[in-house]
Amino acid sequence: MKHFLIKYRLQTMPTDAWHREVAQFIAALDGDPALKGKITYRCMKSRDGSDYFHLASAADEQAVKALQQSAFFSRYTELIRQAAGGAVEVLPLEVVAETQSKG
Repeated sequence: MKHFLIKYRLQTMPTDAWHREVAQFIAALDGDPALKGKITYRCMKSRDGSDYFHLASAADEQAVKALQQSAFFSRYTELIRQAAGGAVEVLPLEVVAETQSKG
């Protein structure tokens, strides 16, 4: 599993418009047969602010490559950059420890 944290402050777009863009990206992920079940994505924001945190996980390197080759990913990454006024931080994460899944 590959994990990433994307951090930025929303600066140039109304909140409701940005939330629609994020929802459209997630719908595109869920609707892409090459990515369905291979990419998990969660967008969160600070409760009383405009700081955003996206957690993305990919099953493997092939899933990352397939995502990076999709037109909707290129569009979305450019939108994030614009919405954040160019200040976006992408951090690859490494799992140290985690709970066991029950399911």
